[in-house]
Amino acid sequence: MSLILASQSASRRAMLTAAGVPFEATFAGVDEDAAKAALRDLSPRDLADALAELKALKVSARMPGYLVLGSDSLVALEDGSILDKPVDRADAAAHLRLMSGKRHDLWSAAVIAENGQAIWRHVERAKMHVRPLSDAFIETYLDAEWPAISGCVGCYRIEGPGAQLFAKIEGSQFTVLGMPLLNVLDFLRARGELPV
Repeated sequence: MSLILASQSASRRAMLTAAGVPFEATFAGVDEDAAKAALRDLSPRDLADALAELKALKVSARMPGYLVLGSDSLVALEDGSILDKPVDRADAAAHLRLMSGKRHDLWSAAVIAENGQAIWRHVERAKMHVRPLSDAFIETYLDAEWPAISGCVGCYRIEGPGAQLFAKIEGSQFTVLGMPLLNVLDFLRARGELPV
């Protein structure tokens, strides 16, 4: 298999490994802050898609002949505002208070590029219903999870204590973990990269 994951995300690497997909991971080298600023007029769905494509294309341009998988996730609040990764623990606490007792959308996009061209894409949404969180719970949660969640949009690892934040989740757990894995696997099978 000639799949390159354009990400150092532990969660995305773990998903592919657990699914038995051979791959190599590399750093995409994308300035996400600059890209988000340039693409700020896009909807949350389209922004996740554009960032995933940017990562896939950047790596694909320097690695011809490989399938390059770029992926991105973002959290959109009900008012349409987007939460970035927290800059520090206080910012994480502020994010959790903003989400407390409300629903937000988590968008996860995957784009596969080959020879510098995007050849496949899929974007999925999970609807995340956060239960009301007390300040005491938020502090206890951050005592346990900070700084491990510093690189997580939404300030949670759903596969760990982050599950305690939610009353209900509508959507694929893979999407919540940061990549629409089942759709990626379908594409790889269709390409003959995985057995049917």
